[in-house]
Parts: sequence; C-alpha cells; structure tokens
Amino acid sequence: MKQNQKLNVRIRINEQRMKEGKAQIFIRIFVDGLKTEIGTTHCVKTTQWDPKILRVRQTAENAQLINAYLDRAKNSIIQDFLERQARGIVCTPNDLKNKFLGIKENANVKTILEAFDYHNLKMGEMVKIGKVVAKTLARYKITKNKVEAFMKHHYKIADKPLPEMRLMFVTEFEHYLLTVDNLQSNTAYKYIKNLKKIVTMSVGLDWIPSNPFANFRCSYTSPDRDILTQEDLDNIMNKEFEIERLKEVRDVFVFCCYTGFAYADVFKFNQNAVMIGLDGNYWLSTNRQKTGTKEKVPLLPIALEIIERYKNHPYCVEQNKLLPVNSNQRYNSYLKELADACNINKHLTTHIARHTFATTVTLANGVPIETVSAMLGHTNIRTTQIYAKVVEKKMSEDMEILKSKLFAVGKKDKKVG
Repeated sequence: MKQNQKLNVRIRINEQRMKEGKAQIFIRIFVDGLKTEIGTTHCVKTTQWDPKILRVRQTAENAQLINAYLDRAKNSIIQDFLERQARGIVCTPNDLKNKFLGIKENANVKTILEAFDYHNLKMGEMVKIGKVVAKTLARYKITKNKVEAFMKHHYKIADKPLPEMRLMFVTEFEHYLLTVDNLQSNTAYKYIKNLKKIVTMSVGLDWIPSNPFANFRCSYTSPDRDILTQEDLDNIMNKEFEIERLKEVRDVFVFCCYTGFAYADVFKFNQNAVMIGLDGNYWLSTNRQKTGTKEKVPLLPIALEIIERYKNHPYCVEQNKLLPVNSNQRYNSYLKELADACNINKHLTTHIARHTFATTVTLANGVPIETVSAMLGHTNIRTTQIYAKVVEKKMSEDMEILKSKLFAVGKKDKKVG
C-alpha cells in the first residue's frame, strides 16, 4: 500500500473576494497534486498580511490570536496526515479537510452537493432520451452553483452533510439570494423550490431521516402579464410595411398570438408540422421545449393563411421551416421596431404573444379555461387561472367605462328634463 504520499499545507488570502476592505484567510491542502481549501472565519486587510511568512503582521489587530489559530490548524492537519501514513492509509485532501472540520468519515453520509450531482446525473440521462428538456437540467445546475456559493459565503465551507441540514439553512439561503445575489422574490422562490426537491429526493433515498425544510414557506407573487387588446392586434395585422423583414416578424408574431405557441416551439416547426386532426381540421402539435408537455392547437384561419403565405419562401424551403423565424435576439429587436411602427406603447416580447392568445383571443371570447389550459400545454389549471385574472381585470375596466357612459347619459337626460 502506498505510504509515501506528499503533503503541503499553505496559508493564503483571497484578494478576489474582499469584504469591507478585508480578504478572507484560507488553508490550502495539497496531497500528491490534488488540492482542497478550508475557508477560515478570519479576514485581514491586504496590508496586514505578510506574503513571506504567510501570516498576519504582528502590528495588526488580533495578529497573535489569528496566527496561533493558523499554526494549530496547520499542525493538526499535518498530524492527521502522519497518523494516516503510519497506519498505511492512503488519504485525499478532502479526507484531511473533513477530519479538521469534524465531518465524520462515513461512506453512507451524503452531502447536499452530492445529492445535486446524483439528481442532475439522473436527469441528464432523461434529457438524452427526450423525457426531460435540457433547460430544466440547466436550472438545477444553476441552483447547485447558487447553493455552493451560498455555503462558501455564509458558512465558509465547500459542502455540507445532509444530516446536518436544518431549517435555518434554507432560511439563510433565501436571505442570501435576496440580499447578496439581489434576486427578485419570484426568482429566489424558483431556486428554493429546486433545493427543496433535492432534499425531498434525499429523504426518499434514505440519505436523510426527515425533511428539515418541510415547514419552510416562501411567497410567490403572480407577475403582471402584459397583453395586447384586439384593437392592438388589428392594428398590427392591418399595418402596411415596405420592409420585408418587418412583414415577416409581424406575421410570425401574429401567428403566435393566434396559436399560443412560444418562440422556441415555432422556431423548430418544419414544413410538414401541420397535421389533420380527427375532426378533419388542421392542427399543430409539439412537446413544449420549456416543459416537455404536449401542446396541441387547432389552427384558426389567420394562422393557416400565414402558413400558406410562406410555404414557398426561400428560407423556409432551404431550411425546412414552417415560418421564417429569426434568431431570438433579432426577433425581439425587430418586435421593438414593430411596436414603434404600430404606435403600440407596450414592450413587445415573444411571451406577450402567448399571453395574448390565452386572454384576448381565447378566454375573452368565451373559450373554457380547461380548453385553453390544454392548448397551452399547462400541467396545472392553476397556471392558466393567472390569465383568467387578467381577463377579469379587463372586464372590470370595460364595466367602469360603461358605467361612466351610462352615468354621463343619465346626467345629460336630467339636465334636458
């Protein structure tokens, strides 16, 4: 068994992560070229650090206390390494780190980042067979990075064993996302939701006896969804354009408004995407790129007219595309030109078309919410009910206008009498 491993323990300050003008002190452990770090709770000004002896200058406040801690830490790591070597045990930098931090060496104990890795590995396999979309996996990878950064920032550790997780962890994580990352509440909510799913999975796999986050609740506020009125839609459709690219962008946008498909889904439709349904009418169907759920929509006459308009378009023929859809960046840029040309004082985006289909085109015209939910590919009707609230708001505004007209007529009649 190998017993001649080489150890090197170095103390350093991280000038890349300054806090209130001070740099955090780290203990770096090298074993046979592999390394890990331990973030201490001590911070010093760069002018108080002696790079030659890798210690705090004696003139600095608490220098004796900090240096004594660093000496004890280094000696403790070296002593642990020598004891392992004496017993013929091959060790890694993480073994020495865990022993120093008091983390028990137990192969059955998983950490929160290991749980993320397991989840993401399994989800990656699901992505390969088309059961999960890549964007969903990407969100969990970002969540893992957020959790890792939080632990380094708040606890000064690189990872945390699952059995040590407490309610305070997710509480502080939310605070970190809102204050340090400066995220909006709804964005923070999504990351916390992903974290809670990882912990729930860990309970199911018996990696942790119970869910420490079970009683944690964070609020999600339904965002205001901008939509186009029928008047806005008519204005866009009837506008004459001399520039060909604006005509194409207008037609793609209107197509989305009358079908409800998102930009990513319309972009991938090929020329043979249209099918004839059991009712004998033309339909479009896709698995949504965002969620992977089925979205199936019967095509209205205006959508069919737009498809017919571009069936012999050079780009569509060459690229086998249903419509001449630009890149997302160009598309959104051209939508701004479209709004300016049509005197629409709203920030047109790819999402507004989908929201408009759900409200102005369908719900406002009496299409049942269950039908709209199915066409949009929503897995939960509560998601669709957000749009119903927008319609109710519009109805309320219309009634207020009606009231003002009736009131004005009433006042006029009284004066005449």
